[in-house]
Amino acid sequence: MAVLRIENLSKTFGSGEQAVHALREASLSLEAGELAALLGPSGSGKSTLLLCVSLIQDPSAGSITVAGRDVWRDGPLGLDARRFRRENIGFIFQGHNLIPSGPSRHNGAGKRAASKRARELLDFLEIGNRADAYPASLSGGEQQRVAIGRALANEPPIIFADEPTASLDTGRGMKVMAMLRRIARERGSAIIAVTHDERMIEGFDSVYRMNDGRLAKES
Repeated sequence: MAVLRIENLSKTFGSGEQAVHALREASLSLEAGELAALLGPSGSGKSTLLLCVSLIQDPSAGSITVAGRDVWRDGPLGLDARRFRRENIGFIFQGHNLIPSGPSRHNGAGKRAASKRARELLDFLEIGNRADAYPASLSGGEQQRVAIGRALANEPPIIFADEPTASLDTGRGMKVMAMLRRIARERGSAIIAVTHDERMIEGFDSVYRMNDGRLAKES
């Protein structure tokens, strides 16, 4: 069963001659543990796709199914969008956006349980020795690993990585992408990684390209 399935997802801003078709009947299906790359120029609709799938923006048409549950079908289906995101989607941004408290605390986990979970993730990401460091003292690569750990904290079935290597040099960027592959294989999350750099997609399971709001899967 697909972890994520979207069918004919569309998003239009405005109407009439001023309408902007940011998404045009986009469809994709991701299995657990699948690592997919999303490529396309600026303004092609990549960010709009992520925002609509995570219900930050309302799609104009189409359907979204997560782990067999319909969450959008030509309109909202009555679920709590914030809770849906918190429980099902991890976000990795190109700006690390590190804050003092993590998502486990926001989900109601006790301090001791949240601390234990954080230590486990930092060890998994091979930066356990930096657990007590402040964000400003971490390197760019270390900060990105912490951001990845934050996305994993609630064990979401889906992770969106929006240009996760944009602020890193090639070597560190390759390491981050290798880590995403490891996460997909070992932890079973389906991951969509947005990137402009085709050198970063070696070893991906599937590659999608967007252009003018249209999504196409490469064979």
